[in-house]
Amino acid sequence: MINFARMMGQFIAFLHGVIDWFYPPFRRVMPLQTFRYAACGGGNTMLDICLFMFAHDVLLEGQMFRTAHLTLTAHIAAFLFSFLFTFPIGFFLSRYVVFEEASVRKREQLPKYLAVVMGAILMNYFCLKVFIETLHLQTLLSKLLTTVIVVAFSYYSQKYFTFKPRPDSESDF
Repeated sequence: MINFARMMGQFIAFLHGVIDWFYPPFRRVMPLQTFRYAACGGGNTMLDICLFMFAHDVLLEGQMFRTAHLTLTAHIAAFLFSFLFTFPIGFFLSRYVVFEEASVRKREQLPKYLAVVMGAILMNYFCLKVFIETLHLQTLLSKLLTTVIVVAFSYYSQKYFTFKPRPDSESDF
């Protein structure tokens, strides 16, 4: 019988080991937590961009996404598609790899994480709309610019809001 908690602990330890192995050259310019955030966030962001471009160019072929009740532009539908994958992966990485010292319970963190992600969704939506539909920038460039803005917002929000340790709460790790 496989012990899921033990397996997850080993996987998290593996991720720490891999990420921390690359840390020494960056030790003087950033703390380990920031490096872990950059590594995890960078990996999740690369996945997001790849899924976004796959959905936009391959699944939707740049065309509108239509259902019986809703029509979305290809870039908004592609963003929503990539979000379905990167949201749970991002929460897992943030909770267990980056901000593992946070003492806030999961049931408190998840709604906070969701609130920050909802803010990021709105930022993604409006930035993509402005960059693509108003400024007429190329789709990939628009996605990359949007990503830079959203990542900065997300890092500070997660560090100082979602995963900020509360001294009076007990951990449920």
